[in-house]
Amino acid sequence: MRSDDDIISLVGPNGAGKSTLLRAISGLVPVTDGQISVFGTDTAGLDPDEIVGRGFVHVAEERHLFDGMSVAENLEMGAFANRAALEDTRHDVYNLFPALSERADNRAGTLSGGERQMLAIGRALMSQPRVLALDEPSVGLAPQLAQRVFEEIESLSDDLTVLLVEQHVEEALSMADRAYLLENGRIVTDGDTGELLTEDRIRDAYLR
Repeated sequence: MRSDDDIISLVGPNGAGKSTLLRAISGLVPVTDGQISVFGTDTAGLDPDEIVGRGFVHVAEERHLFDGMSVAENLEMGAFANRAALEDTRHDVYNLFPALSERADNRAGTLSGGERQMLAIGRALMSQPRVLALDEPSVGLAPQLAQRVFEEIESLSDDLTVLLVEQHVEEALSMADRAYLLENGRIVTDGDTGELLTEDRIRDAYLR
């Protein structure tokens, strides 16, 4: 991962290990061999909260919201590693996602699919990450809502690095600065997305 990349896409077939890779980096699955380097530190033995504290935050496909808690309370839960800046950061999240501000007192379980995805991303932003890993952010969303989420992801990349796993491969590649193709648990090719979009193996497998 290069520091000048704003959006990095990880693509590959179902079962290739994309979600598992994100879960390993974020400390949610054990690493039995090798190292995981996050900002120059081996994090393979660290707990998930320690990895969040180092600036890597993962939004899982399942979102894992606290449905019985309000939008504001969900955001507060995301600030456990950054309590001092809670109000300022929540204000920034509300500016990014005005719908969350309008529904601040509503329970998360009452939100629409698009609003739930915004809340999941917003909660992750409360810890002020340096890298935000998003696993299938468009899953379950209507095309119009998915496009809105993609637009928000692009705006986020102005301030941090986004590591994106996304089922809409052409959209993921067109947004990204760099991409990695994962097959059978291994990186088989990588490069600037402009180059990868023209590769026959990628176009034949993922873009038709």
